[in-house]
Amino acid sequence: MMTFFQRAALFAALVATTPAAAQQATPGPNARGEYLSRIMDCGGCHTGGALAGQPDPRLHLAGSGIGFGIPEVGVFYPPNLTPDRETGLGSWSEADIVRAVRTGVRPDGRVLAPVMPWHSYAALNDADARALARYLRSLPPVRNEVPRMAGASETPPAPYLTVVVPGR
Repeated sequence: MMTFFQRAALFAALVATTPAAAQQATPGPNARGEYLSRIMDCGGCHTGGALAGQPDPRLHLAGSGIGFGIPEVGVFYPPNLTPDRETGLGSWSEADIVRAVRTGVRPDGRVLAPVMPWHSYAALNDADARALARYLRSLPPVRNEVPRMAGASETPPAPYLTVVVPGR
């Protein structure tokens, strides 16, 4: 029979060895989508301050003021993924989000920036793609307008990181 201290030590050891993501799992209807957004690192680009190493929790998935500059293409700023109707995905349907994530094409027909890894996300199965879209649509809307993209010959309106895309 284990003593109180042995049980406490065992519990502490189990908690210490449980992966952080498992400890922070949020139960509920959007748990799978939230999990996918974390392992796909959506917040790494689409959260204000994240690209500077200081993510702002108030701007979680609300877009970034730091962009990606691709030589001879332009500078792109990660957009707001919250359901804000004016600055985010508020007018996008679940199907629109799934299509953009899997094919790199927005509802207006514009192709997403080459740094968006939709080629990898194209492998999402239907259930996971819908779970991700439902999660994004469930977020609180955050009004956060990101800088406009700049063409290769334009002056970017905000800071950016230069990215070299293979094959260009």
